[in-house]
Amino acid sequence: MPIDRFTPAVADLHALAIALDAWQRDDAPLQLHAGDLGWHARLGAETTAAALRVWRRDERPIAVGLLDGPGLVRLGIAPEAHDDAELAARIADDVHDPGAGVLPEGPAAVEARGAHALLAALVERGWTEDEPWVPLVRDLDAEVEPHGLRIEVVGPEADAAVRDARDAVVAASFGAPSGRAERWVALESSPVAARAHSLLGYDDAGEPVAAVTVWSAGHGRLGILEPMGVDPAHRGRGHGRAICLAAAAALQELGASAAAVATPSDNEGAVAAYRSAGFVAGPASRDLLRP
Repeated sequence: MPIDRFTPAVADLHALAIALDAWQRDDAPLQLHAGDLGWHARLGAETTAAALRVWRRDERPIAVGLLDGPGLVRLGIAPEAHDDAELAARIADDVHDPGAGVLPEGPAAVEARGAHALLAALVERGWTEDEPWVPLVRDLDAEVEPHGLRIEVVGPEADAAVRDARDAVVAASFGAPSGRAERWVALESSPVAARAHSLLGYDDAGEPVAAVTVWSAGHGRLGILEPMGVDPAHRGRGHGRAICLAAAAALQELGASAAAVATPSDNEGAVAAYRSAGFVAGPASRDLLRP
């Protein structure tokens, strides 16, 4: 069957998230997750739908790309299609040509972990490797050790002060302006919001020090952390390890088989925090850059 590509509507987001859930494998490289759609949905469901490109065969999605920024497409591909030469050629043509409606002119990159046929097709077209990212995974078969923080689950019903504190910690962690409460409202009202559990950690003095949002893909599947951060004013005290343990415990309660995250290899503080919480680093992966 021929492969076609389309840009979905908001009404399609739920079904696409279900497809991405089914593509998560503990024994495969970390790829686009429904949680990535969920985190992007803080910008609005309409914006998220417009940022997606879906390749399908016989009306069934076999690849989903998220335009995560002006020149980056992050891909999730059905496991049975990772070595599909026809799909690889179609996606490679679509991302290589700025006129195809995927990546614009100018600098551009593709994240396609584990998609060996696609990566080979891009290299044939002259694409080159970018800086390495390291995936980290913690198996959740065993009980997660205590983390030592007081944890608040921050959902739509949470007190406004708790929600503001979560917003402030996340903003400070990433050097972003706070006061983006409307983005959390958008996330929580999106079609994929049910997969999210947002946690705020307090230290012994009652200060909010760290926050994380975890995303479930369903029982027995890989869950992810997106985002995780520690307030810079409280770093160096083990709170990164603690909030990662809290995240792993939350995903375990949700039935996840493992907790996963990816971070730039040179982000030594984050890598150390994940490792200290029992996350095991896998082989580094690299995005590919369009010539």
